[in-house]
Amino acid sequence: MDFDLIVPTLGRSAELARFLDALEAQSYRSFRLIVVVDQGGQAGLEPALAPYRDRIRLQLLDSSRGLSRARNAGLRPVAGDVVSFPDDDCWYPPDLLQRVADTLERNPDWDGLAGRTVDESGRSSVMLWQKQPGLITRGNVWRTAITVTIFLRHALVERVGFFDETLSLGSGTPWGSGDETDYVLRALAAGFTLGYDPSIVVYHESPNPPFSRSAAKRAYGYGMGNSRVLRMHGYSRWFEAYSVLQLAAGSGYFLVRGRLGLARFYWAMAMGGTTGWF
Repeated sequence: MDFDLIVPTLGRSAELARFLDALEAQSYRSFRLIVVVDQGGQAGLEPALAPYRDRIRLQLLDSSRGLSRARNAGLRPVAGDVVSFPDDDCWYPPDLLQRVADTLERNPDWDGLAGRTVDESGRSSVMLWQKQPGLITRGNVWRTAITVTIFLRHALVERVGFFDETLSLGSGTPWGSGDETDYVLRALAAGFTLGYDPSIVVYHESPNPPFSRSAAKRAYGYGMGNSRVLRMHGYSRWFEAYSVLQLAAGSGYFLVRGRLGLARFYWAMAMGGTTGWF
């Protein structure tokens, strides 16, 4: 089983080096890393990649601006049996690819697999994850899958195709997120089966945004994007209202704890979600 790992980057050399070190430490060695650099940044990134070229199969590509466009640029040359989409600021435990390969081999009827993210201390991060393993559905996709934790068989990727380039950071649209959830929902609608195993983890720190207008603007776009996906896939207004209320409650939780940056971030996501629905 051969893996293609597509990692978009804006040239964050230190974070990417940590990810490359984690790849070098993998017990499972049958993988290729496809690094996609935004807008002609290959020359600036080459010094960071040079020490690894003799130790990791690596391909460097250019892409136009936008996270989904970068992922799509990486999808064009994929040939591996399994495709994944790590961020440049995540990193893998040494046995991750081996565990994913073993799980997919034990479940040949699964067309893909998702795990969860944890921070450096091992606590769940990024979002509120479902605790129980099982199959991914329309109802639980929001708690079982994000881009860095999904591993998809090649047949699914061939059928579902490319990410929606209107749904991501840098897309040039109001919708600053939702491309990965849209992708998984399209896979489910096409009849594919995806498993979820929370014991399979990817390291990724939770966001800690500053109390700033730019962070709030980004969060507003995330909320807009999530609501856009809900409407595209026929979710009810009650489900959208529940999602917005969860974000508002999260804002209140962080406000009480004195984490003003996160409180403002979650409130902006809630406001973006409300606007995005309409």
